[in-house]
Amino acid sequence: MSVLAEMRSKLSKTWPFELLPPSRWSAQRPTYRDAAPAVIGAALRRSQARPSGNWYAFGASESIRTRPVGAVVAGNELVAWRGADSTLHVGPGACPHLGADLSTGKVDDGVLVCSWHGLRLSGGCQLGWAPYPAYDDGVLAWVRLDAVGRQTPTESPVVPERPDGARMHAVTRLVGTCEPRDVIANRMDPWHGSWFHPYSFTKLDVLSSPPASGEVCETSDRFLVAVTFRIGRLGVPVVAEFTSPEPRTIVMRIVDGEGCGSTVETHATPLGNGPDGLPRTAVIEAVIAHSDRPGFAHAVRGAPLVTPFMRRAATRLWRDDLAYAERLFALRRSALNRNGDPRA
Repeated sequence: MSVLAEMRSKLSKTWPFELLPPSRWSAQRPTYRDAAPAVIGAALRRSQARPSGNWYAFGASESIRTRPVGAVVAGNELVAWRGADSTLHVGPGACPHLGADLSTGKVDDGVLVCSWHGLRLSGGCQLGWAPYPAYDDGVLAWVRLDAVGRQTPTESPVVPERPDGARMHAVTRLVGTCEPRDVIANRMDPWHGSWFHPYSFTKLDVLSSPPASGEVCETSDRFLVAVTFRIGRLGVPVVAEFTSPEPRTIVMRIVDGEGCGSTVETHATPLGNGPDGLPRTAVIEAVIAHSDRPGFAHAVRGAPLVTPFMRRAATRLWRDDLAYAERLFALRRSALNRNGDPRA
């Protein structure tokens, strides 16, 4: 090995970045021939057929602390709070007495107290008010709504495998005019990455994708992508896989390269219809960063300084991708209207 090659080898172990040469956006290799609608559509149909256990992610775990928090899932008004032992509680958002908004109440020693007349709700059934099953996975808060999901309920949600060891996470939430399936479909088109998000991705190559028909085993039902994450003129090359463990979740996991094991979980939660009668969907994205580099454990201690930048990057991507998802919904709704379908 030459001295120069040896120096490069040593540097690659301590410095994960590569200098990206100047390039023109329009000079990229077109990917429209590869992004076959049949492949994307088949992957989406398989995703939508998987069981969810009727669980819905509705917010960041850390956003529920000493005060009650209001949320809406599929038109259902919810309130969430922490018990005396920090256990997550979720229930209907309207007080069973006269309908007050329980998220405006107080938490007293783990008991939710209504601000109108002082009714105390400890998380059990009272005056016809009953809590919903809730789950806190340490990153996201979940609620189980059996009347909405109408599937066989499960004890816990389908939480994707997360990296072990030192890690930091950030949760971002945006809302779009579309249905959850449109959010999932967006992520099942990795071919758009370097065209639609050139500020974040370059050198993107889809190494493998699931077939458009026939039986697909679970391990093969994935998109495997080689991509370089762009940070200005610097790039971090990785290989990532995209999988969908349940109908409203899609996961990107780095399987090779810097940050191997890190995940980006995208959860699509229906909110109900807006004032215009069109559906709204919340994109709740959890970025869970991990690295085996010794210095990463020190970086985790600076998470409060780093996570705002993680949220900002995710927000920028999803502002673009929600436009994509909203466009998919608008086109589908227009087609239904032309066919006289009452679902439109």
